[in-house]
Amino acid sequence: MIYKSKDGDISLENLTRLYGAVVIDMQGEVAEMSLEWFDLYGEKVKFINFVLVFDYTPPGEDIRDKKVLEFATKEELLEVMSEVAQFFQK
Repeated sequence: MIYKSKDGDISLENLTRLYGAVVIDMQGEVAEMSLEWFDLYGEKVKFINFVLVFDYTPPGEDIRDKKVLEFATKEELLEVMSEVAQFFQK
């Protein structure tokens, strides 16, 4: 299965995790946080962007193998998450 994104084709085969997150800057440290965490504590950190992470990293591996799509708004992220979810409902 291939998802055709604005940034190019993304394989949905061999995914180990697929998740939406928020990238934040907290006192100079950049990190991915859950959408739920951001809803609770987002006003205390600097927002960078929303992301959808396609993670292909096998369990137990230290080196991450992932593709990340970036979004300016939560609505854009949720729209693409919905599009990708349809591939798994077939």
